[in-house]
Amino acid sequence: MKKQKGFSLIELLIVVAIIGIIAAIAVPNLLKSRQAANEAAAISATRTVSTAQATYQSTKGLNKDFATGLSDLSTAGFVDPALGSGAKSGFTFATVGTASTTTTPSTFVTNALPLSTGNFGTGNRSFGAVENYVIYQVTGSAVITFDPTTRAVTLSGATVIQ
Repeated sequence: MKKQKGFSLIELLIVVAIIGIIAAIAVPNLLKSRQAANEAAAISATRTVSTAQATYQSTKGLNKDFATGLSDLSTAGFVDPALGSGAKSGFTFATVGTASTTTTPSTFVTNALPLSTGNFGTGNRSFGAVENYVIYQVTGSAVITFDPTTRAVTLSGATVIQ
């Protein structure tokens, strides 16, 4: 009888179990890395929208008003079409500009909300910027608001990103 060469069933099961353990350790780290990348992209896009608002105000805004929405910024060519559509890198984006009045200047608020939160979501923080061009963050999916009278962010728990 010839001696057969190869792996036994037990040896193959051990190798599959080791690969499964390595995958169980690596997958959560990959998901966290993806969330971190999505959040970094959202911060960058929020900064881009703020800069686009400043450019719009100084070049195209009637009475030096900010753009009323992302479509205005996209049409004017200040943001790319993907960001102008309102969704990019697992986040939804919105910007709202208000016209100036005799008592208050023009203002804007930009928000970036993750499509889903949690361990398998696209992000665990929301981001926003207001007319002082400071970017704020808040845990979860919450809209950052701005009071034009007091000139302050009105969402409790919002912190400045340095």
